[in-house]
Amino acid sequence: MRDALTPRYDFGCKRPTFSNSYLRAFNKHNVHLETAPISHIEPDAIVTTSGQRHEIDTLVLATGFNLWDINFPAFEIVGRNGRDLGKWWRSNRFQAYQGISIPHFPNLFHLASPYAYSGLSYFTTIEAQMKHMRRLIRHIERTNASVFEVTEDANEAFLDEMTNRLGESVFYAGSCAGSRSYYFNQHGEAAILRPTSTLNANRQARRFALSDYQLT
Repeated sequence: MRDALTPRYDFGCKRPTFSNSYLRAFNKHNVHLETAPISHIEPDAIVTTSGQRHEIDTLVLATGFNLWDINFPAFEIVGRNGRDLGKWWRSNRFQAYQGISIPHFPNLFHLASPYAYSGLSYFTTIEAQMKHMRRLIRHIERTNASVFEVTEDANEAFLDEMTNRLGESVFYAGSCAGSRSYYFNQHGEAAILRPTSTLNANRQARRFALSDYQLT
């Protein structure tokens, strides 16, 4: 039982369960651990690939997260020259300048984009991105511009910085192979995370170079 419940990947590849009762539950007489993959589900049973049929009266789906297949983006977004954001991300790596702007997508703020999440908190992430938006919008108002778009150079520089920082982080030091961790996308990158402190994210939101955007 202990061997079956022991992860074969490093701590942190998935969200850990901080509980003193979870593992004990498997020792109860009415609990059975099944590790064989599910073949299919019938109206009153789960059938595994081993051919075992487990009768059930209630099925609770707790299979975890899959962020990358449907959430980036959550709906179709088409930019300049018909560029489809979802298809472009999947072909060219997930990327977004400061986690909010993408080249060839003018007048688009895409919140909580790749490399946006700071401190693993949605709220601190959004707060920093609101500061970024406010700084840029004030600049747009001062210049009487009507269109903004992040430059290719600024986006590439930010992507390189994030890639290098993550590569040197503790997050990449372990082995997450076989964990099916939702942190990692199909490119093998943990592009949801911003590998800086929350203070750094807020500082960048207030001080990023306005020249990183082209205004017209």
